[in-house]
Amino acid sequence: MADVNDDNFKEEVTEKSEEMPVLVDFWAPWCPPCLMLAPVLEEAVEEFKNKLLLIKANTNECRITSNEYKVSAIPNVKLFKNGKVISEFLGFKTKEQIIKWLKEKL
Repeated sequence: MADVNDDNFKEEVTEKSEEMPVLVDFWAPWCPPCLMLAPVLEEAVEEFKNKLLLIKANTNECRITSNEYKVSAIPNVKLFKNGKVISEFLGFKTKEQIIKWLKEKL
């Protein structure tokens, strides 16, 4: 898992998603649901080792990118493939819900 900012988002997310799907967690440190989702998301992604990258985008540090991808509520999790968002979800989800969602999208 890596953290990104406005300066390296294109390189770390859109470009890398050409090779492998990238899951981006748009979050903020002041957001309780975001803090609850983070460990659940990490556990769920373990099921997809070597098939998916997990990236964290703090919306306080990714303001331009957050606006570009229309992040208006958090947590907002977006799945990138071939440089584009192919799916997303808002709010807290259980590990089982995330795994099911990822299996459907991948």
